[in-house]
Amino acid sequence: MSQSVTRNNFDEWMMPVYAPAAFIPVRGEGSRLWDQMGNEYIDFAGGIAVNALGHAHPALNRVLLEQAGKFWHTGNGYTNEPVLRLAKRLIDATFADRVFFCNSGAEANEAALKLARKYAHDRFGSGKSGIIAFSNAFHGRTLFTVTAGGQPAYSQDFAPLPPDIRHATFNNLDSVRELIDDQTCAVIVEPIQGEGGVVPAEPDFLRGLRELCDRHHALLIFDEVQSGVGRTGELYAYMHYGVTPDLLTTAKALGGGFPIGALLAREDCASVMTVGTHGTTYGGNPLASAVAGEVLTMINREEVLNGVKQRHQWFTERLQAIAQQTGLFSEIRGLGLLIGCVLSPQWAGKAKELSKLAAEEGLMVLIAGGNVVRFAPALIISEEEITTGLDRFSRACERFVSGGSS
Repeated sequence: MSQSVTRNNFDEWMMPVYAPAAFIPVRGEGSRLWDQMGNEYIDFAGGIAVNALGHAHPALNRVLLEQAGKFWHTGNGYTNEPVLRLAKRLIDATFADRVFFCNSGAEANEAALKLARKYAHDRFGSGKSGIIAFSNAFHGRTLFTVTAGGQPAYSQDFAPLPPDIRHATFNNLDSVRELIDDQTCAVIVEPIQGEGGVVPAEPDFLRGLRELCDRHHALLIFDEVQSGVGRTGELYAYMHYGVTPDLLTTAKALGGGFPIGALLAREDCASVMTVGTHGTTYGGNPLASAVAGEVLTMINREEVLNGVKQRHQWFTERLQAIAQQTGLFSEIRGLGLLIGCVLSPQWAGKAKELSKLAAEEGLMVLIAGGNVVRFAPALIISEEEITTGLDRFSRACERFVSGGSS
């Protein structure tokens, strides 16, 4: 007999690093979820841009069960067919020549930063170790990646932090020029700052970073953990901008909900990583690789990517109308199905309160800091689910501006 559990058990048993919602989802289908009490929710959160094909997609279920019936794990002393097929799909679809698989976005960024340091040391000597990142970025929770993230609230309690990482201002090329020099080994940037407020990079900014990195023999790393795998309406956001990085990290949507991450690299960069220089026990396991291969095949199609752009229009037109009606939002921004609603100054800092009201109305949303409500739904969410979800969001917004009353 399975043990009965409630939300209160989280507070009793779990390490308190999260503050989850008051309800526990137990079943999902497409872009809908149901909790323990049978209440239905439209999912605009997408597992933080992870559930790119929604919940319990039959094609992913089929692939997972097929592979589970063969074998689950061998470790990195052996390779497997699903991981090799997935690597080839990523190489064929992107700039990359080589791929390293891991289990999360943080691990992919950790690998990218390690590779950049080793590349610089091997090619130019040990003094070339500087990393430029950006304030208000997010690259993961390992000590290396949380330091690169440039949000002191996430890193200051864990000092001493890894040295030689400096932070410029996002979308400000002059701030990068002031920091970069011939001792810089890498610049790491999100094409769209996700956790930092859903802030898209300006095309000239990314082009300028590419030129500065080339000039100073530094590697340009795109963190596409959140923006990748169709989220912007292109397979990866660098394609939207027309700027090609040296290294690219991907995770989240790549597994459609199954944990997987990857580092994509050019051949000359990848060649510095030899046997024993890096590794992972679970990375590239057959289960994750089989699922991710199916996800990539399903998403990297013109009709799906064009559908993301169409859905962006449906969302933003309605959100602009809600903003105009309520005065609640000063800006609707983002690309594809990564959308941020920026609270007007009089409601600054209250995004979490609005998200709770949305949940009461039967809608799951995200926040990105205290001032931005964030949407990252399934890339194939239906028009009916969008309409129903935005109706619920509109009711939550009306309650919010009137003081939260029912």
